[in-house]
Amino acid sequence: MIKLVVFDLDNVIIDGEAIDEIGKLANVEEDIAAITEKAMQGEIDFETSIKDRVQLLEGTSIEDIEKVADELPLMAGASEAIKSLQDNDVDVAIISGSFDVVAENVKGKLGIEKVCTNSFTVEDGKLTGEVTGPLVSGSKLDVLNGLVEEAGITLDEVVAVGDGANDISMIESAGCGIAFNAKDSVKEIADIVIDEKDLTKVSDEILNQLTTDDAKTETVEEEKALPKSDFVLADTMEGVKKQKDEKEAEISKVADERENFNKIAKEQRKIRDELNASLKENLNKAIEFRNERNEINKAVEAAKKARNEANNKIKSLEWSSGKRDKIKIENEIKKIDKIIETRVLDIKKENQLVKNANDLRKQLMKIHEDESVQGESQELKKLSEEEHEKVITLSEKAQVAHEEMLTYFRKTDDIRTAADEAHKKFIEARKNASAKHEEFKAILSDIHVINKKLDTNRPKKRRTETKPSSGSNRNREEKERAEEIFAKFKQGGKVSTEEILLLQKYNIG
Repeated sequence: MIKLVVFDLDNVIIDGEAIDEIGKLANVEEDIAAITEKAMQGEIDFETSIKDRVQLLEGTSIEDIEKVADELPLMAGASEAIKSLQDNDVDVAIISGSFDVVAENVKGKLGIEKVCTNSFTVEDGKLTGEVTGPLVSGSKLDVLNGLVEEAGITLDEVVAVGDGANDISMIESAGCGIAFNAKDSVKEIADIVIDEKDLTKVSDEILNQLTTDDAKTETVEEEKALPKSDFVLADTMEGVKKQKDEKEAEISKVADERENFNKIAKEQRKIRDELNASLKENLNKAIEFRNERNEINKAVEAAKKARNEANNKIKSLEWSSGKRDKIKIENEIKKIDKIIETRVLDIKKENQLVKNANDLRKQLMKIHEDESVQGESQELKKLSEEEHEKVITLSEKAQVAHEEMLTYFRKTDDIRTAADEAHKKFIEARKNASAKHEEFKAILSDIHVINKKLDTNRPKKRRTETKPSSGSNRNREEKERAEEIFAKFKQGGKVSTEEILLLQKYNIG
């Protein structure tokens, strides 16, 4: 069984050589690339190559290196491959002579817990030109042995994936070694060679092995766990043979029905997973538009505040510039004029009111607003109008973002409903397949009873001392037939119950 897959980092998990990209910061990329190539080809030992390359980076800013690390692209299919392995309960680790500043970034993106790399030595934010870590002088196999011991597994349960000479030790020792777009020296010792830059090809190979291993284990365990049969045999051998034919036809039908339910379950699971992925994308879009709306509304509030402050300053300036007194006098004059017009007054009192009004008019003529105040007031009015226009424009943008947000939230609800429906169908198909599997086992148990009866009634062949018996010839032919059946099984071919029994007879697989 495969329990752990270890990957190299550069040119495997990431699409590129990290130290070559970092070398561009110090304008030494060509020198570093040349050393890298020699190390990959095995022309110089890794310890020498890593020390020489890091020495060339002395004085480079670690902050700049972190930016480069964040921009390094993942290998095509990396996310999908790692997720599919983890979904199948396979642990994933990175063992690389590269650097933790790069690996930690990848670790976060892919959700890989176990990462073993080297480290730059840094002082005052700059590289000293020295490198430390378990993979400076130690081999990847040394590190792998540590992981294996910690996990309580064996090297036979490990798949190692790499591309360069320093990966050879772990690829040779692992239960399965995969050369991924590798140098010739690596391909020569690998169990599997993949020359396509797509990590899903790696996960497919591993999952195919898992499926084969599971199928072998399930077949053996299934035979052990068959239910007890109360099948009643016919009275005659002809009747028993007829019963076998009927049971063979019955189990074939049930197997097809089980396979059909498994196919439906697989299809519905795929639909569900695709819908859930789409749901996540739409939900992220909805959140993006919600955040955009909220940011715009903040700008709206800022514009409103600026507009209101300008209006308040205008009022303050108008009152402080004598406008209050002017309005007060004008109101007094209006009151006096109204009394004179609407009331009948004696001449003395009317003359006094006229005099009062004239005095007020003289005071009014003496009040003049400050010209600088008038100019400032005009500027504030202009600012108020501009901020008001911003409020209107931004409010319209916020409304658009709000509508987009609602659209994506509605889509999310629709997708979630469809995904839930697909999940229900998946569960139902799984239950039906499980029921058919139990039915399959019950029939298989009956067939075992029939086969036992038929085997005990076969005439025994006599052996001769001087020449191989016909039974020996038959056994040899049956064993060859069994090996052919197992070869077909490994390639994904269907195996009948009779063929399974033949495999068991010769303990093949």
